[in-house]
Amino acid sequence: MSLVLLGFYLLAGTFLTIYGLNILLTAWLYWCKRNEKVTCPPLTDTPRVTVQLPIYDELYVVERLIDAAAALDYPRAQLQIQVLDDSDDETTAIAYKRVEYFRRRGIDITLIRRTERSGFKAGALAAGLARATGEFIAIFDADFVPPRDFMKKTIPYFLAQPDLGLVQTRWGHLNGDYSALTRAQAMALDGHFVVEQTARSRNGLLFNFNGTAGVWRRACVVQSGGWQSDTLSEDLDLSYRAQMRGWAFLFLSDVVAPAELPPQIHAFKRQQFRWAKGSTQCLLKLAPQILTAPNLSLFKRVQGLFHLSGYLMNLLMVLLLLTQVPLIAMGTRFPEMLMYFSLAMFGPVTVYALSQRALYPDWTARFRYFFVLLLLGTGIALNNSIAIVEAFTRRGNTFRRTPKFRVEGNGDSWDEKRYTLPFEWEVLGELTLAAYALVGVALAWQQHFTWAIPFLLLYAAGFGFTGMLGLWHSRSARQRAIELVTAH
Repeated sequence: MSLVLLGFYLLAGTFLTIYGLNILLTAWLYWCKRNEKVTCPPLTDTPRVTVQLPIYDELYVVERLIDAAAALDYPRAQLQIQVLDDSDDETTAIAYKRVEYFRRRGIDITLIRRTERSGFKAGALAAGLARATGEFIAIFDADFVPPRDFMKKTIPYFLAQPDLGLVQTRWGHLNGDYSALTRAQAMALDGHFVVEQTARSRNGLLFNFNGTAGVWRRACVVQSGGWQSDTLSEDLDLSYRAQMRGWAFLFLSDVVAPAELPPQIHAFKRQQFRWAKGSTQCLLKLAPQILTAPNLSLFKRVQGLFHLSGYLMNLLMVLLLLTQVPLIAMGTRFPEMLMYFSLAMFGPVTVYALSQRALYPDWTARFRYFFVLLLLGTGIALNNSIAIVEAFTRRGNTFRRTPKFRVEGNGDSWDEKRYTLPFEWEVLGELTLAAYALVGVALAWQQHFTWAIPFLLLYAAGFGFTGMLGLWHSRSARQRAIELVTAH
């Protein structure tokens, strides 16, 4: 039994180390190309552009989104705005009122509603594309506020490069300083965009459209098979299919579209669940094509597989914890080579430090929240592992949206608003894993495995942090449920 557990432990630890070293490689690729200047070509023409705004039950932010899209600095005669509304609540009435307001002022804007929500976001984008008149398609989710000059900073690249299929811009943060939770999320996204997306784009590696704050060449979307809804990451799926067909992609780190970060832990976990499951679905769908793509070098294929499978690290982390505690209890002597597993930690630390250094003059002060991100990244592992298992077992494919509350400043509140999410049962699993890790700490102390104690304490703190925050952030939903029962 101990040999079986040790085998799984070594397998998880080895792959985590490999992933960690590859993150270090990504940081190095970024560092080598960090000073490359991407100069925007002159805007020699103003081709027709369609702006798509996919929404579903967004009563708090839909007006802000439509206003920002209508304010884009681009010739009105060449701009079409589509509000792709699948809502089931009063969002539709709010959106319709705002659409009519701008229509009366000469803006080409329409509200498009489907009879059924088939295909979720992918279905909405496909329905809008069928009625789009633009040569280029810009997409913004409900939590975004596109800057006025967005088109003038992205469209020129398409005019200068006929094979360019996508321009992706960096996400900013409307409420990055709202709480420790949003600060940690902001740091995570900064690391992804500033380091990872820059490294992949400037080194010719496969990378993805992030679902929003980007512009597609319509011909690229159509020729690459269009929007498909067989995964929860339609953006990642189309991105890889397009690049394997030879389309070029470009990431612009200096063009920033600010967005609202989820202030409730349940909303963040729902977002991560969707991304983890969707990415794994794309891995299962696209891996055979990546391995045989004739236009990709071996290095690009390997990096593509690392990219699509990145969320598997969550499952490996849980497996590492589950196997380590009984191995310690049995007094198993661990090979000395296991000290190299700790190298996996240097990858994320390097990426997030580089991103904060590149963006903020006060980056050392901001980097203090890395510890919160470390706890969050550990504590979210169970949530994401469940998503990965669902992807491998082909179980369910429901697109669960991330609720938005229009929380921008410190004085804004979210916990009394409509879309606040209730208690979810994986919180108990997180607290159980925290207790399990603490048992491991006690066993490690008894067995004199002191080297294991810091890692077990991190697991205990991470799962404990996420679980307790889950209990705290569901209190208002519980209170409303109690009041509803009492009223009846």
